[in-house]
Formats: sequence, structure tokens, C-alpha cells
Amino acid sequence: MPSPRSPRKPERTHGDGGDPPWGSLDFDLAPFLVIWETTQACDLACKHCRAEARPDRDPDELTTAEAKKLLADVRRFGPIVFVFSGGDCLKRPDIVELVRYGHDLGLRMAATPATTPLASRETIADLKGAGLARLAVSLDGSHPGIHDAFRQVDGSFQHGLRILREARDLGLSTQVNTVIGRHNLDDIDALADLMSEVGIVFWEVFFLVPVGRARPEDVAGAEAFEDVFHRLYELSKTAPFDIKATAAPQYNRVVVQRKVEERRAGRAGDTDVLTEGAGYSMADGIGRARNVNDGDGFLFVSHTGEFFPSGFLPLSAGNVRSHDLVETYRDSTLFRELRDRELLKGKCSVCEYRPLCGGSRARAYAVTGDPLEAEPYCAHVPLRYRRMVEAGEALPVSEYFRERMLKHGVPLPVQSG
Repeated sequence: MPSPRSPRKPERTHGDGGDPPWGSLDFDLAPFLVIWETTQACDLACKHCRAEARPDRDPDELTTAEAKKLLADVRRFGPIVFVFSGGDCLKRPDIVELVRYGHDLGLRMAATPATTPLASRETIADLKGAGLARLAVSLDGSHPGIHDAFRQVDGSFQHGLRILREARDLGLSTQVNTVIGRHNLDDIDALADLMSEVGIVFWEVFFLVPVGRARPEDVAGAEAFEDVFHRLYELSKTAPFDIKATAAPQYNRVVVQRKVEERRAGRAGDTDVLTEGAGYSMADGIGRARNVNDGDGFLFVSHTGEFFPSGFLPLSAGNVRSHDLVETYRDSTLFRELRDRELLKGKCSVCEYRPLCGGSRARAYAVTGDPLEAEPYCAHVPLRYRRMVEAGEALPVSEYFRERMLKHGVPLPVQSG
């Protein structure tokens, strides 16, 4: 079904002088960012790994020539953000060559290497010299006891700190990615303190989606998510870095709710979903975008070239070896439906925050088997949905999800409502 947004515009290509400003991207036309899972090879064995990474490379990975074609195809969208992910992107011997190729095309390049000895100071310098704008590493605890247990390799935490320090010394912008689950809920404040010490420009906080190795029981729960959202919002007022919640668009709702409360109390003037730290992530050219969701401003390419709405939503719409990437993002049924929030179901279908949230499509799929279902881990129950329940027109939230989870084979409790 077509999206109800703006009409199609002519395709822009690099070199035609028609690249749009960052803030004016139409997500029906182009994603804000593309992430490529360069390889599934990795020397870590993370408990949550959506890729279920393994030590050795897959012989069916994209070749260097295919990877360059992918980069050129992505550049047809405009000078968007391109992230080399994994596995561990440093397991590919051509990674510096590919960073240089993408940079020369005009893409904004970032990479997320694993926290291992492969990310040496020399390699980091080579990546920066090739045009890498930002380097991100994962830290899932404020100390090795939490992080190394989660990543299942001793020394990973210290390598993470070393990589951040060496990248900073080389003048490369840095970011930390943190997965929030039951394993580190009690460590959030200490993690926030650590983020303030390591000199990053961006803290990307991932809210666990039960795919890959992650289990439903590892997910913290809707009320726990809500508590973390409020803590992140408070931190965003003073932190020397930007903060983004990933796989949790309901954080946008919390930001707006808090800003409305503050404006009514005479303490704030805007209700933008971007918080005070947004400027930090603009400085290195990577930038920031509002309202990105699975398949809606975001495209993920697997190590074998499959096009997914995100790495956490493993539904393929095509492959770089056989399909046109730009046409697939713009016109495939999967991506168009994910961008049409009129198609959302359950409480998300009547939520007043739907335009700025939309719920995690990946988590809806993981829990119910339907990417258009309501977000299972959102504590907010819209007034309209409550009235529907009172009128007997809809099931209470807990019953609604229990019915769908059991049908999908996921006995996962959610909040009542």
C-alpha cells in the first residue's frame, strides 16, 4: 500500500548538485542511514548477538567489487550515513579500501569494530586516513564484570576503552553503543558516568530485541524501559554528548511528554524529539535525524547482500545481487507498508504519538510474528484504546498480546492495560 506522505521526486545522484540538506530527507525517497553487515565473522561471542556471529567468514559474503557496487547504489540516495557493521568489520581485509571508496563517493562513513586486538591504533589511523568520520564501540557495562560476561570474552571491556582513547588521540570522533537488558538495568547510572569520561559525541542506547541469540526473558520489560527513558532524558540535559534510543521509538513520546510538562511549568520552549545534546552528533558530519524506524529512514544490508528493514527485523525484500537497492527501498511492499503508520495494529493504531513514534517494528515482529502489530514493550496505553476496551471493542493490552504471543509461540508477559 502506498505511503500517505509526499509524492515521489526525481532520483538524485552524486555529482548532480541535487543532494538534499540533512534535515529535509523524505524517508519515502531515501533512508537517513544504511548499515551493512560486512561479515558475520567475529572473535566475540555476545549473548545477545542478532547475527549469531562466528569465528570465520562466510564464503558467500559480498566480494570487494560487490561491496563497491553497494556503496555506489547507496550514494544514489544522496550523501547519507553508511555504517560498516558486523560481526566485526575488521575481519574483512578490504575494509580500509572500502571506507576510502565510500568516502570518495561522498557518503558519510562510520564503522563499529568489535572490541578486540584487531582494532589496533594503526588500523584506526588507517581508517581515519581513508575518510572514516566516526568510530563506534560497544560497552554494555561500567566495568568488566558486566561487559565481559555479556560479550563472553575477557578483556573486551579494556579493549573498548583503549579503542576509544586511541581514536580520540588520533582526532577521530567516537560513539558508544550499549544494549539495555536485564543484565545491566542496575548499572545505568554508572554507565552514564562512564560515558561522560570517555570523550564520546554520541551514546546509542539499544533496547534489546529478542532475535538471534537474545531470548525473550532477557528483555527488561515495558516499565523498566520507561524508567530508563526518563533517566536518559534527565541525562540529556547536561551530558557532553548526544543520546539516542534505538529499537525504542517510544523514547520520542517520553521526550515530548517531558518537554510539554516543562513548558507548562515555564521551564522550556520547544517540544522537539531531539534533546539538548543533538549538536554534539552534528559536529563530525554524521548528524542526526528525527523519527527513524525499521524500514523508515533505515535500511540494513546483510553480509550476503539481503535487504532488511533493520538488522533486528530479518524480513528480506531483495538482494543486492539481483535487485535494485533504491527501487527496493522506495517501492517494495515490505518497506512501503512499514512507512505507512496507518497500517499499524492494536493500540499503536490509535495512539496519539503514532506520527513521532510508531513503535519498534522489529520487536513487534519478534514477539508476534507481524511487523505491523503494536509495540509489545510500551507502557503507554492511549486514551482512545482504553475507551475501546471499556466499550468492549478491544481486548485489554495484556490479553491482546498474550493471545498473539501464544499464537506465535512466545510466552512473553507484558504490562496490563
